[in-house]
Amino acid sequence: MKTAISTDGDYVSAHFGRCPHFTILDIENGEIVKKEIIPNPGHSPGFIPQFLHEKGVKAIIAGGMGMRATGFFSELGIEAIVGISGKIDDVITQLLKGTLKGGESLCKPGSGKGYGVEKTECEHPEEKEGEEK
Repeated sequence: MKTAISTDGDYVSAHFGRCPHFTILDIENGEIVKKEIIPNPGHSPGFIPQFLHEKGVKAIIAGGMGMRATGFFSELGIEAIVGISGKIDDVITQLLKGTLKGGESLCKPGSGKGYGVEKTECEHPEEKEGEEK
């Protein structure tokens, strides 16, 4: 199964549409058979879900996304797993073990509304000093 992770450096990006990259994993029999990091092709409504669908992705992991994006993924048969944060390698380990648990989206409703690719951040709760992403 192909899974995409919104990626910002070594961490899961808080907002899938504004991440610099996607880490794409091909997982077969509980093991990674291929891993690639691809640049984000650009943020516009419905584009990224279609782009990932054409690559054969069946699940997207991100810190957050809006309801509209979740709907686009759902229409294409792609499971959206949000509320995920931390290092990509740790998330991959949890995914392979079957222990990855999604939660509430880290993005506020409407935080990306009206913005295109030029917006690089959405309004997330401030991280406390000393906390890891």
